[in-house]
Amino acid sequence: QVQLVESGGGLVQPGGSLTLSCAASGRISRPYVMGWYRQAPGKQRELVASMTSGGNTYYADPVKGRFTISRDNAKNMAFLQMNSLKPEDTAVYYCNLRPPGPGGSYWGQGTQVTVSS
Repeated sequence: QVQLVESGGGLVQPGGSLTLSCAASGRISRPYVMGWYRQAPGKQRELVASMTSGGNTYYADPVKGRFTISRDNAKNMAFLQMNSLKPEDTAVYYCNLRPPGPGGSYWGQGTQVTVSS
């Protein structure tokens, strides 16, 4: 089993910055993909950014140029640096770990990010 714990959410004014962290523990198969998703009230969960073990990244169009995903493979951690935050970035942000092979992935409990003045 794999456990994911997010931290770093909070309330920030428009234009501000936040960094989310995700710590993974347990029996982790490698290589794996780390991703950050978000879900706003009344909306579906959406992929925000992801990163492979080799460093390949993906960013959703709304966050390109503002968010940066990174990871520390030795510590099984992932990070999401969020700059120039907008009210529409308000959501619960979830960390996701997708191991190799068939089967599902693992989710954290989520951390609330609220962008408001």
